[in-house]
Amino acid sequence: MGVAADLARLLPDIEEVPESLVDDAILESFLGWTRDRGITLYPAQEEAATALVAEDNVILATPTGSGKSMVAIAAHFVALARKQRSFYTAPIKALVSEKFFDLCQTFGPENVGMMTGDATVNGNAPIICATAEIVANIALRDGANARIDQVVMDEFHYYSEPDRGWAWQVPLLELPNVQFLLMSATLGDTQWLQEDLTRRTGRTTTHVTGSVRPVPLEFQYVYTPIHETVENLLDAGLAPIYIVHFTQREAAEHAQALTSVSMIDAERKQQIAEAIGDFRFTSAFGKVLSKLLRKGIGIHHAGMLPKYRRLVERLSQQGLLKVICGTDTLGVGINVPIRTVLFAELAKYDGIRHRILKSREFHQIAGRAGRAGYDTQGTVVVQAPEHEVENFRLRQRAGSDPAKLKKLRKKAAPEGRATWSEKTFERLTTAEPEELVSQFQVSNSMLLNVVARPEWTYGALRHLIRGNHDTRTKQNASIHRIIELYRGVLRAGVVEEYEDPQTPTGINARLTEDMPVNFALNQPLSPFALAALDLLDPESDTYTMDIISTFEAVLDDPRQILTAQMKAAKSEEIAALKAEGVDYTERMALLEEVTWPKPLEEHLEDAFEMFCEGSPWARDFDISPKSIVRDMIEKAMTFSDFIATYGLARSEGVLLRYLTDAWKTLDHSVPAKHRTEQLDDVIVWLGELIRQVDSSLIEEWATMGDEDTPLTEEQVAEIAFGVEDASLLSSNPRALTTMVRNLFFRHVELFAFEREDTLAALDDYMDSPPEWPAAMDDYFEEYADLGLDADARSGAMIRIQRGQGWDGPDNNLWLVRQTLDDPEKDHGWAFEGEVDLAATDEAGEVRLRGLRIIQG
Repeated sequence: MGVAADLARLLPDIEEVPESLVDDAILESFLGWTRDRGITLYPAQEEAATALVAEDNVILATPTGSGKSMVAIAAHFVALARKQRSFYTAPIKALVSEKFFDLCQTFGPENVGMMTGDATVNGNAPIICATAEIVANIALRDGANARIDQVVMDEFHYYSEPDRGWAWQVPLLELPNVQFLLMSATLGDTQWLQEDLTRRTGRTTTHVTGSVRPVPLEFQYVYTPIHETVENLLDAGLAPIYIVHFTQREAAEHAQALTSVSMIDAERKQQIAEAIGDFRFTSAFGKVLSKLLRKGIGIHHAGMLPKYRRLVERLSQQGLLKVICGTDTLGVGINVPIRTVLFAELAKYDGIRHRILKSREFHQIAGRAGRAGYDTQGTVVVQAPEHEVENFRLRQRAGSDPAKLKKLRKKAAPEGRATWSEKTFERLTTAEPEELVSQFQVSNSMLLNVVARPEWTYGALRHLIRGNHDTRTKQNASIHRIIELYRGVLRAGVVEEYEDPQTPTGINARLTEDMPVNFALNQPLSPFALAALDLLDPESDTYTMDIISTFEAVLDDPRQILTAQMKAAKSEEIAALKAEGVDYTERMALLEEVTWPKPLEEHLEDAFEMFCEGSPWARDFDISPKSIVRDMIEKAMTFSDFIATYGLARSEGVLLRYLTDAWKTLDHSVPAKHRTEQLDDVIVWLGELIRQVDSSLIEEWATMGDEDTPLTEEQVAEIAFGVEDASLLSSNPRALTTMVRNLFFRHVELFAFEREDTLAALDDYMDSPPEWPAAMDDYFEEYADLGLDADARSGAMIRIQRGQGWDGPDNNLWLVRQTLDDPEKDHGWAFEGEVDLAATDEAGEVRLRGLRIIQG
């Protein structure tokens, strides 16, 4: 586990220490641990630790890079010493997971648990890592009786996030007995928050700032083209450089553009190669990333596979990368140590409009520059927009000649996009972060959680609505909304009044049935999906696919994937309309109606409306019919195939997370009475597909299967340090069989639609792929069509012989024959190939040694 785990063994036995010396004993134990590790605390860190030992609330508003994580460790140590239960919260599951493994290494896995809504591990541990929504949910359900003594809220500026800020506010309102540590570098004026916390908890609230950064920042605004800026920074020895973009596409494209710049020498290339070792780059993007990394260039954004992101972070932590092109995820506690932050722009699209960065956003990202212990100064560089760069160069060429300056034809800023200037830069560098803004929201789930308290009182709801940080006007609106919601749950019979039901007042209310503790956190509409299964026809040929579509409709939308599917559907539709001779205006009108595939849309919407009548809390959410898993199955696509078909190379991580959510939901939610052999095959196939693409998510899930058991030290080491799962695809013959069937039927489907280019790309790894165009000509001269229905996909049409090849028995081969379903049912045509198990294991996808076409 490492020396850090010694911290839990240094806890003082406070029962053996005089009460007057307990605080000193706890503080000295912690400080002794830091000294033994050669860590010298900054004054702000020691001030915060001292206040925590004194049982104060602490608002830690120190700059990025000033060691807030160490203060969080101090907080957990204090709570553990007092035999209290502490929670660490963060805005994103990835950060919660990262902190979980960090704390396991520091305090020992027996003392640390995790709750994310997806999974719980060691849920009764004294230290729990959780998303903010989990803690808010507990606070709503249990109020002052919650089993929480201390809450460490990281990235507390999320309090101002419109959709999620309520989760950062609710614990402050509903946990009066808790000690709070609120941490962020960009909180703005918090005087009101200090006073509010002290009033609610009865504790002193200590505000720790420390405005001087341990590593000071230098800010620059430059008028050079970005590639020149990068070269200048490299020449000045200011690497590693993190280049901030606000789209994943721009980050990837810029990384590729930088390959022309020579960044590293032969020795560094060798070091990178050794650090990468036998890491598996299993996807198309992975092969691109591999080439970039070996040139000292990294890419980092949320659309990447987790294993690729972790690799970039690991190489960065080893100081091997010169430049990383990424997105603004850098501002959310991602551990990428860098010296220079280079902003490619100061404007971003926030989902509604293109706007200039807020001061808080700018400082969150800029603050990552400068590595404590390595750099004496961090550098923040902002690129002038392209039109300003060009105008600057024009002015330089004109020199001081007034006539030339007067004749300059300056380039204008692009229309429809927010633009910035040096004045914008100066304002952002000096501006204080915006003040925190209350984002309290009422909902059905909030109402039901409060009513579910063991000792419900009307006053609890009144306290929540009238006691929050909203203005009086917004509170009044919340009151009207909560009354409306309450009447709805009464009508639905979810809540009942047990004394005077004729005159409902809310004073004597209770739930008519137990609600799952975290029903509003992980796939909240799973109860609807379960109910909707009873409306499906088990005798239908599409029954298994319809089960999958029902559950896909309650999963979160992966917008990048749905947008790509819609784009592909529009392309197909416009080609068909052109072929039919439909004029342009009508084509455009018809295209407005085209969207991504939505199986069972009307059926599911009708079923959802019925469900909401009895479960009005469900109206807080929306179903969203879509077809991603179903699309992959029906078109027999592999992960790589799906990525290539829809042009999603920059969104591999999005697809993987969606498939993982789908796999977990299907595996754990479909009751036995609805499970079919085909669905079981799908679940096994999907799990193995995910494992072969990137085992980290599925292994993490599998590891966390028992919510009452801590991880072992070996499990912590394997997951925390990104050790790749070495399981071979051939070791799961059931999943491999499904993948083989899918691959051969994919060939059939592409053959039927005469997609010869796609077939060639599918088989491009083979030495001698089939001559598809000639075979298509021959087949369609003989037959007018090729079947793709359930009969064509049936087991009767494919034969798999394990341990057999064209030349006889061979344990490394499977011989496969896929018969084509011609309209005359002659069944004389077939595709026959050898599955190469060794190549399959190496690639993580089915690989054929050869493929030939049998003509009847």
